[in-house]
Amino acid sequence: MRGPHNIWRLIRTGATFERTGAMKVALDAMNAPASLRIAARVLGWPFAWLGYKGDPNLPSLTRAITALGPAYIKFGQIMSTRPDVVGVELADQLRMLQDSLPPFPTEIAKETILAEIGMPVSELYAEFSAPVAAASIAQVHRARRADNGREVAVKVLRPGIEAAFRRDIDAFHFAASVMEMLLPASRRLRPRDVVSHFESVVNGELDLRLEAASASEFAEHVAKDKGISVPLPAWSMTARRVLTSDWAEGLPMGDIAALQAAGHDTAAIGQRVLQMFLTHALRDGYFHGDMHQGNLKVAPNGDIIVYDFGIMGEIDAYARRVYAEILIGFIRRDYDLVARVHFEAGYVPADRDRDEFARALRAVGEPIFGADASRISMANLLGHLFEVTERFGMQTRTELILLQRTMVVVEGVARSLDPQINMWQVARPVVEAYVKDNLGPRAMLRDGIRVVQALGRYGPLIPEVVERRLGELLRAGPQEAPRETLRPKLALLLSGAAIALAGVAVGVWLG
Repeated sequence: MRGPHNIWRLIRTGATFERTGAMKVALDAMNAPASLRIAARVLGWPFAWLGYKGDPNLPSLTRAITALGPAYIKFGQIMSTRPDVVGVELADQLRMLQDSLPPFPTEIAKETILAEIGMPVSELYAEFSAPVAAASIAQVHRARRADNGREVAVKVLRPGIEAAFRRDIDAFHFAASVMEMLLPASRRLRPRDVVSHFESVVNGELDLRLEAASASEFAEHVAKDKGISVPLPAWSMTARRVLTSDWAEGLPMGDIAALQAAGHDTAAIGQRVLQMFLTHALRDGYFHGDMHQGNLKVAPNGDIIVYDFGIMGEIDAYARRVYAEILIGFIRRDYDLVARVHFEAGYVPADRDRDEFARALRAVGEPIFGADASRISMANLLGHLFEVTERFGMQTRTELILLQRTMVVVEGVARSLDPQINMWQVARPVVEAYVKDNLGPRAMLRDGIRVVQALGRYGPLIPEVVERRLGELLRAGPQEAPRETLRPKLALLLSGAAIALAGVAVGVWLG
């Protein structure tokens, strides 16, 4: 379905922005040059009548995004956390995309619950409210369980949301393909892979059983952490399009005035949000991938309540170590270390100059340190980083897209709570603790033990592997390999077998 018919979808996107007045707002936010403004006007104005009208009661940009559909709303949610990039006024307009979208009728929600759970709402819940929050994919009702009287949140997918997302993502795939075809330089950014990654993330959000499982797993990871609360799912009242979980009572993270009026230290909360995210990403390799203000609350006792686990991120142990070394390099202003890690991990092609890359990183990192955080332009910083990656031929790492995106979102949340926050200073204790535990002698010993234990588990297979390989080498002997070549191969194989047997013995001893 990714054919030229998507051209129409993309034309309507531009036309909708022009018709609603969002085009000018977006260009102003980006400080677009006059040439781009003129081009946008010339190309957009004749087709404005083709655009969606949207809700005239909404601000122009929000009006355009909500009219275009859920995928566009997701992007708007991300930008709502970055007032330093899009401006305070625009960020305020976009913030309503988090949980203040128009709801669908409660009766439809009740019909969905009946169809999914197999029981009417009146039997499941003693109380069931009108929608208390509505976002791009689902809306939430406050309810009370009929069996035990506990307050719960009932999340119900919007009707037709699956088809709407397929339509939007189909157009994104087409746009990415056209971009790679017409702009060869864009291929290093792998736009098609990026869209595919986004598609997989969204598909996970459209099955609320997976969200319930993510909430349960996340709660296990943070069970011993102080200052964080996770609402747990009620599995008997959860299905593909319905999720019931504990009710989370607290103030919205985005309501700064209410938090301060309640006596909460918003600057301290901002630091905790940032450190909490880094801890989950580095320590657990499992983190909340959609940590905007709409998914965070502050409980009366000061705990940070995290909910809405539709998007979760995972990074393996090796990627975590690389990420930590890059962070600690920037924190310590050790740009040679950052450059070395990039090259060793294969993030930068091996034929590029490492010293030159280190100098380019210094030009990015140095303006951060010693500067007033409120005066740092994140837009300019991101632009500079883009120039560096383009210059050195770095490809987009799709496995790190969600981590990088969430880092940007979390920093935006933290900065909304404390405009003077310094990301690097706040991150330093978390990253240094991880590096100390995972990149030092203790980590090497722990890795060695894991290798030996793995050899122990595969011990029963080792004799068969050695026998088969020896047979192959001996049969190949004189015909395919001279004796002087065969002898070191046999020695190497026998040495490996001896090491493996030693590993089996140590593995048995370690249990």
